[in-house]
Amino acid sequence: MRRDEMEHIVRAAGTILNEDHIIVVGSQAILGVYPEDLPEEATISRELDLLPFDDPYERKADLITGTLGEGSPFHHTFHVYADGVSKSTSRLPRGWEKRLVPVLTPATRGVTAYCLEPHDLLIAKYLANREKDRRFCRAIIKAGLAKQDTLQSRLAETDCEPQERELVQAAIHMDFMVREAPNESAER
Repeated sequence: MRRDEMEHIVRAAGTILNEDHIIVVGSQAILGVYPEDLPEEATISRELDLLPFDDPYERKADLITGTLGEGSPFHHTFHVYADGVSKSTSRLPRGWEKRLVPVLTPATRGVTAYCLEPHDLLIAKYLANREKDRRFCRAIIKAGLAKQDTLQSRLAETDCEPQERELVQAAIHMDFMVREAPNESAER
């Protein structure tokens, strides 16, 4: 997904909900801080996960998915789509709401997208632990867009089981070791 596609979905969601703000929680929240020059693996997703404010019964999330979701006319026309999600979708470090990155551009036409800060996003992805999430994390770290000590401190602020914490700590460590390893093919 490109930044302009994200902005289009945000604008459409704001129109559908008749609201001027929404939270972006999935991998494409990275576009809020890094609008371009991201590794391909970081922008491969065609889906934008949107968390509406004030949606205790998830009706707004359902409206987003039903109108802009996978298989919708919006998806068929623009080749990107939105998934309305709930707060339980992502496990995030305490204080994540204070670190949201606002994106308000002429293309969003008055709708502000509040994107997860990259370290908070990576912690959610590490905890989800799907192969696509692992590839995303590796790509962001390899590109130098995250700090190991910040990830470790955010993990300490996240509710998870001790064994999950150990696995995430090991994955973070491994991803930074791979990033720092010399490129053998460049030496040949």
